[in-house]
Amino acid sequence: MDELAKLQAWYHDQCDGDWEHAWGVEIGTLDNPGWRLRINLAETHLAGVPHGRREVAASELEWMHCWVEGDVFHAAGGPHMLRAMLQEFFAWAEQHE
Repeated sequence: MDELAKLQAWYHDQCDGDWEHAWGVEIGTLDNPGWRLRINLAETHLAGVPHGRREVAASELEWMHCWVEGDVFHAAGGPHMLRAMLQEFFAWAEQHE
């Protein structure tokens, strides 16, 4: 399953009639350029699970930072790193199933 399909399935699994009204997933862009990803973990099995800061700096366009702060998984990365950011989220999430 590709990362987009995994994200869709994960989101759907969290939707219980309440969660989706208060929490969710945000994908946006940065001005340097790049991507921003925020996945709210509140009221999921991942709430409270730590994720150490991970940084990748392969090049000016291929970089990524991932971390959990509060109950939110955050990631920021270069314009070609959205897939890698999602892969990082799912690798971490699958360790805690």
